[in-house]
Amino acid sequence: MEDAIESFIRYLAVERGLSDNYQLSTQRSLTDFDGWCARQRKITEARDVTLPMISEYLAEKKRTGLSAASIKLIVVALKIFFRFLTGKGEIERDPTEVLSLPRIERYLPETLNELQVEQLIDAINTRAPLGLRDRAMIELLYASGLRISELVTARLENFHPEEGTIRILGKGNKTRIVPVGRKACEALACYLSTERSKLVKRRTGSEIFLSERGTKLTTARIWQIVKKNARLAGLEKNIYPHLLRHSFATHLLSNGADLRIIQEMLGHADISTTQVYTHVDQQRLKAVHRQFHPRA
Repeated sequence: MEDAIESFIRYLAVERGLSDNYQLSTQRSLTDFDGWCARQRKITEARDVTLPMISEYLAEKKRTGLSAASIKLIVVALKIFFRFLTGKGEIERDPTEVLSLPRIERYLPETLNELQVEQLIDAINTRAPLGLRDRAMIELLYASGLRISELVTARLENFHPEEGTIRILGKGNKTRIVPVGRKACEALACYLSTERSKLVKRRTGSEIFLSERGTKLTTARIWQIVKKNARLAGLEKNIYPHLLRHSFATHLLSNGADLRIIQEMLGHADISTTQVYTHVDQQRLKAVHRQFHPRA
């Protein structure tokens, strides 16, 4: 089964163009299943795998305390793997054909309200070392709803201040053009014209946001920066970069933006992913109704 897994991962990389993280996650799931089959059933060929074996493997994973979300990722990896082998004619029948995905309790994303976002941004000391960079980063996270990985890889040549847009490389190496608000453009202009030039070293790339060493920032460092500024702003809520993305989408929706437009700006492949924000907005409306209606 090992050769089949390698062939499948190459297919995901070359023909599907899926991200390195997705490839690694899928490979880990399939390699673990392959190892289990060899140990528990002495099976090394994909054609010998049956649905009862897969069910037993998943049950064992559940007994070890693996979450439903993690088990779902394994099921998805197995289903697309065996569908791939069936399509190539390497196995006669897909053993996962009737295997259903586990139900996952859906949690509503946390968000900041508009006043909390203002409080966070206004508290950033732009006179402090790298304060202009930090403000520009947080402004951009909120203004454009970027993922932290997209912020890290945002490049100078893809930022167009005159148009108020930035071109982003998102999940699955898919590009999209996202609007950048006026305040974020102004914050970026201040950072680029003063601080960034002082951070540039001999081997500096064209990433917008740089560390003191002139290298691109890591996702861990951006987490630290956001949390540090949240503490300085006196926000007790657990603040993290993705919270600004959730807030971006929720505030757009509550102010009347079309869900399909929000989906495009967030880079969601499926509208169902974006629809979670409609539930957040409904919860907010219910809370306002309970607070202010005399007979709520």
